[in-house]
Amino acid sequence: QLQLVESGGGLVQPGGSLRLSCAASGFTLDYYAIGWFRQAPGKEPEGVSCISTRGGSINYSDSVKGRFTISRDNAKNTVYLQMNSLKSEDTAVYYCAARSYDCSVYPGSYHYWGQGTQVTVSS
Repeated sequence: QLQLVESGGGLVQPGGSLRLSCAASGFTLDYYAIGWFRQAPGKEPEGVSCISTRGGSINYSDSVKGRFTISRDNAKNTVYLQMNSLKSEDTAVYYCAARSYDCSVYPGSYHYWGQGTQVTVSS
């Protein structure tokens, strides 16, 4: 069964950090670009970051640029999202998704999705 599983979410105070993981099972991530998306209650899904198959191309949304870092470890079949200087507006369910080759800002173009992990930034 082809699966993406996110982990690492939780409750953190403003200014804190979390590292999300996106682990694949049933397939190798080597040939897939991985995107992180988030959705807050009552809002449209938002693309957060994306990393290409070999990490040569990385994109960030303006809202997280300079605070979040995406990386991948193909040997562990896992992609990470390091989130620093978290703000209340980062509160959302975070999803990772995989698509062949290159990154895309369109969620509908991704083939596989995880179940999501909740990130709550609150004092």
